Amino acid sequence: MSDFREIRPEEWEGNVFTQIGKEWMLIGAGEGEKANLMTASWGAMGVLWRFPVAHCYVRPQRHTRDLIDGVDRYSLLFFEEEYREQLNLCGTKSGREIDKFEACGFTPLFDEHGTVYVPQARAVVFCRKLYHQDMESSLFLDPKILELHYSAGDFHRAYIGEITKILVK
Repeated sequence: MSDFREIRPEEWEGNVFTQIGKEWMLIGAGEGEKANLMTASWGAMGVLWRFPVAHCYVRPQRHTRDLIDGVDRYSLLFFEEEYREQLNLCGTKSGREIDKFEACGFTPLFDEHGTVYVPQARAVVFCRKLYHQDMESSLFLDPKILELHYSAGDFHRAYIGEITKILVK
């Protein structure tokens, strides 16, 4: 952790639209040897209920969904472009079948709450789950979203977490 320094959420630099939507992030969840990483390009950061929060979304078939449901905390990890291949792997391979840490050459670390992260990240956002809800077809106001993203009926579960700590390099 010595390469990291802690910042407050309001000190976060950069454009989250680019950092999440184009550069992607990894969601870290699970404990000990059951920890896993999953690539995500959908998410948000902001303020809700007077908390600095981060949102992430996970489909039901993803291994990370079971892991994030089983813990109180998760992490969002951001990387330099040189890690694009690893981000691709974490989005296309299942943690049920491979050890993503080993496959990516990542060293799993755990904070004081047991939340997984890796020292190769350039930034880590630690979150405490506040809320989750499964998306429902009847609540979509634009039917194109259902056609484009949910033809299989595998609706994401939305997670909202209080940002408890941010580490950056």
